[in-house]
Amino acid sequence: MRDILTEIWSTARRNKLRTALTGFAVAWGIFMLIFLLGCGNGLINAQLKNMDRFLDNSMMVGGGSTSKAHDGLGEGRNITLNDKDTRTTSTEFTSNIDGVGAEVEKQGVIISLGENYFSGSLSGVYPVEARINKKELLCGRFINDTDLSMQRKVLVMDDSQASELLPRNYKNLLGQHVKVGNLAFLVVGIIKSDKSRFNSSVYVPFTTLRTMYNLGDRAENIIFTFHGLDDEEANETFEDNYRHRLNTNHRAAPDDESAVWIWNRFTQNLQMNQGISIIHTALWVIGIFTLLSGIVGVSNIMLITVKERTREFGIRKAIGATPGSLLRLIIIESVLITTFFGYIGMLLGISANLYMDATLGHTKVNSGLFEATMFVNPTVGIDVCIEATLVMIIAGTIAGLIPARKAAHTRPIEALRAE
Repeated sequence: MRDILTEIWSTARRNKLRTALTGFAVAWGIFMLIFLLGCGNGLINAQLKNMDRFLDNSMMVGGGSTSKAHDGLGEGRNITLNDKDTRTTSTEFTSNIDGVGAEVEKQGVIISLGENYFSGSLSGVYPVEARINKKELLCGRFINDTDLSMQRKVLVMDDSQASELLPRNYKNLLGQHVKVGNLAFLVVGIIKSDKSRFNSSVYVPFTTLRTMYNLGDRAENIIFTFHGLDDEEANETFEDNYRHRLNTNHRAAPDDESAVWIWNRFTQNLQMNQGISIIHTALWVIGIFTLLSGIVGVSNIMLITVKERTREFGIRKAIGATPGSLLRLIIIESVLITTFFGYIGMLLGISANLYMDATLGHTKVNSGLFEATMFVNPTVGIDVCIEATLVMIIAGTIAGLIPARKAAHTRPIEALRAE
């Protein structure tokens, strides 16, 4: 075996360009496959992370404006949801709907502690808000049912807001009273800020906010979780029935989709997952074709290599070499070259992905609504890397084996005549 390795090394040194081209084709094919899959995985993981801001099986409902005349009323009427809609949601759709909540907002409110203050908005919510919109509690608690029933003056703010009032140690704000306008509110919880415009409010009990600002039975949005709606068709049927019922509450046409809008996070995620699946498939197709181009390159070079060595094989056979020994020499040479350069391509691909993870993986952009991560874990599993390398090794071996068999079984006199 040592003699064979010495001979292969000698052959490679005599044919540096040919060996380099073979190695480049192998390394490039594997590098591009791993790199492309890593980029795709980074984008896909980032999208999945950005999608994970809300509970999948939840909906948010709000009032819009009518797009058609109905029941003696003209089009263009603004619809505002109210307690009747909340009761309809919680009592008439119990076969699918679980927790129900509502939201109402008051903007331009000054929250202060001593000389420190910030201007923000108050959001009156139900306890289910924390679960549906995935509030990460850092300390204390969220709004509870007792706060709601007793209309307590308590609030929950995020850590960035708390730092405005108590810069040195915002957690000490827990249990203190802050001023909301001219009223004192007890801070009962601090949540983690996700730097989103959707979640930049200070949260107080829904009933407390409506009473403070005399908002009557108004409910700007209704939110709820659901079960038993496992596909897009079931969700569309539910949405049609639910919209029909709420439109009836406001004397709007049952089929008027503009009167009440519904944000279904489940169907949104289904559509997003379909898009991600298409992207993932496209990346694999591109990667495989890139790998195939490398295989073709290796195959061509191996064909040329064997053809150039036909005279050499003739001499070897003339002095007693067997066809098996010639085949073994070509196969071992092919395996060694593709393995060595394939390993280099694999390391370069992994290194490129790790570099992206260390740079772009920590880059965030402001989308206008929330801070989004561009890349998350843009890497490829080691199993994919090894499999791609093995495919290239096998392809290179087969590419060298076919012409080598022909050359090994050629009569010495014919081989010596080869140009």
